[in-house]
Amino acid sequence: MPLALIISSHVAASHVGGTAQASALAILKIDSMVVPTVVYGRHPGWGPPGGAKIDPATLEGMLAGIEANKLLGQTDLVLTGYFAFPEQVTAAAHAIDAVRGAQRKGYGGEAARQPVVIVDPTLGDAGKGLYVPAEVARAVAGELLPRADIVAPNAWELAHLTGQDVRTPEDAVVAARRLGRPALVSSIAQGKEIGVIYAEPSQAWMAAHPRLPSAPKGTGDLLSALFGAAILDGLTGSYALGRAVGGVAETVAAAHAASAAELPIVAMAQRLKATSPSVRLERLA
Repeated sequence: MPLALIISSHVAASHVGGTAQASALAILKIDSMVVPTVVYGRHPGWGPPGGAKIDPATLEGMLAGIEANKLLGQTDLVLTGYFAFPEQVTAAAHAIDAVRGAQRKGYGGEAARQPVVIVDPTLGDAGKGLYVPAEVARAVAGELLPRADIVAPNAWELAHLTGQDVRTPEDAVVAARRLGRPALVSSIAQGKEIGVIYAEPSQAWMAAHPRLPSAPKGTGDLLSALFGAAILDGLTGSYALGRAVGGVAETVAAAHAASAAELPIVAMAQRLKATSPSVRLERLA
């Protein structure tokens, strides 16, 4: 069974961060090891979250325990998200290096599968700006992005990281390619649709669906998890994009229909893996 290492937030009453990702991956039969960067009662968007930020030494100790059990060599997927301190970012970077450097064994005569590292630079958003300390943003850009197989920013974060305007799908493709690695860019508005772009050096695709008036928090976290799961299933980037965006779109639509304040991830079950008829896939380059 595939194994994921998630280094991100744990939020007890909100389906965001590592909490949301572990739930989604469990449905897709991927086990998770969640190393929290914060432990909150609720998303800060609801008000004071309660809980606390995790001391970097504690986070390092958790990662050391995982490594001592020789689980980094069995890790197939690494997801990183929200960080509260730059020292946490450094610890995550070292963990990624350890995952890649660990000895791996194939099964049934097959070659060992190489891990996939998806870095979601959870730095800020349109209308809010940077919502992590500037030193955390610099650490993510300097230490995690160079280690990523796939970078998964929203449109605002992509603009922040590259210094380019990201207003259109074409802008997003140009900016994404400046990152120097495949990118999964969310929150691309186009008319009455909202889309996600997956850009590689040789091609770029957009998966778009009708935009609803509002959506619960955590859609970017869910997107990264579903995309990573699709890649582990052997899908190419474009097919992984369509499946992952379909799962997010279906979950947001279910939340909207039920007037739910949080993403109903567990209730969606295998619909997370089904192609959504509401998603339009378009090749951009």
